[in-house]
Amino acid sequence: MALVEPALGPSPSLYSVAFDLGTVGFAAVEHFVAGDATRYRMTTDRTPDGAWDVTPVDSAPFRTRIVVHRPTDPARANGTVVVEWLNVTGGFDIPAVWMATHRHLVRSGTTWVGISVQEVGIRGGGGVTSGLSLRETSPERYGSLDHPGDAYAYDIFSQVGRAVLGVLAADHGLGVERVLAAGASQSAMYLTTYVNAVDRHAEVYDGFLLQGRAGAGVPIDGWDPGSIRLRDDDDPGIRVARLAGRDRIRDDARVPVLVVQSETDVFGSLASLGARQDDGDRFRLWEVAGAAHCDTYFLHAAPHDDGRRSVEELAGMIARTELAGAVDAAPMNCGPQMHYVMQRAVDALDAWVRDGTPPPRAERFATDPSGMPDVDELGIVRGGVRTPWVDAPVMVLSGLGQRGVLTELMGTSRPLEPGALAARWPGGRREYVAGFRDATTEAVANGHLLADDADEITALGALAWPAP
Repeated sequence: MALVEPALGPSPSLYSVAFDLGTVGFAAVEHFVAGDATRYRMTTDRTPDGAWDVTPVDSAPFRTRIVVHRPTDPARANGTVVVEWLNVTGGFDIPAVWMATHRHLVRSGTTWVGISVQEVGIRGGGGVTSGLSLRETSPERYGSLDHPGDAYAYDIFSQVGRAVLGVLAADHGLGVERVLAAGASQSAMYLTTYVNAVDRHAEVYDGFLLQGRAGAGVPIDGWDPGSIRLRDDDDPGIRVARLAGRDRIRDDARVPVLVVQSETDVFGSLASLGARQDDGDRFRLWEVAGAAHCDTYFLHAAPHDDGRRSVEELAGMIARTELAGAVDAAPMNCGPQMHYVMQRAVDALDAWVRDGTPPPRAERFATDPSGMPDVDELGIVRGGVRTPWVDAPVMVLSGLGQRGVLTELMGTSRPLEPGALAARWPGGRREYVAGFRDATTEAVANGHLLADDADEITALGALAWPAP
């Protein structure tokens, strides 16, 4: 059983918000968690259907940390806890799901817990950057943390998730009714393997939200930290071979699983097209049209978005499409639709677990005979989860079109040429604003956007009309 103790001293080290959580009625606290984690080996082949199984091999000690973002008033807590497998592709812990969904988590009273699950986040030695792990940046605070390697990460995620229940009740006075696991990008790849091979043994989480997974799950013995050090001179064939795959979520998953994918994730370097599957009793797949693996909301707006920014401020932040340091890069994707769809996704998964109401189904992206996106006359992908940014466009948003190992994750933004804009909106700005509003209403009715976000979305759309 994992042992939990409070982390005393300064604020936790985590790139999550650039504003004071206290101003929105939340608090950030940190705990250290220690125990002995199990390493597994596969007892089945890694078949595309995801019907995998494992058996314990050995155990090793670990000491990690968790960061809790919770309502300061326990009466505001809604009983749901989102536990995120923090992403370490950058060489340090990144709470990608928190950054996409925090506005909804805060206003709904949902507690969020981020776990440093992987070795890179604690000790370093991999990722895009170096020297930014917990022990490297703050040895006095985090020098006692230790990690036996990512083969043990799956059980660390189980043990810490189980320990969270007691911590939130005993230390924070929060009643916990549902625990949802979440992870993005590399973390979603680990969770693919976790759902398929480990979850039926652990039985810790009540549902799973995966954002931006690749076609392959991570091997049960994890990845060597050095293998995720991405550089532009990496052999792209090796990267694709590592990420591409046909690893579906098993049809008999123990609990509900919702997967949210961008165009980059399906057609780009994460190559998940081969892992596409039909919806089922405990599975939903949302492919978000016009979305990229990373966008300007995530890079520029999310850390500052406390829910009290003016629409003009938000619009200014997401309009920053330049890619610092990138040579010959196109303007990156500036559509915030993934943020808003992810807010609806966590709400939908919560309802699915809470009362059995499944999320709505969604069309898959349309593909051409070569397996690439089938696009309309403007260049916008057909099918997928539709939002006003693609159904009432003033620019073409895509998850594709960039080069470079990191740049290719950023997608592109291409404003409509004046002639195309006039043809699409012959009535000018007035017709466009009405069309954007109607498309927002339709997306809410379809269950892919939250009604709570509709006014802000419509206002952002109105500001997107190009200046004369």
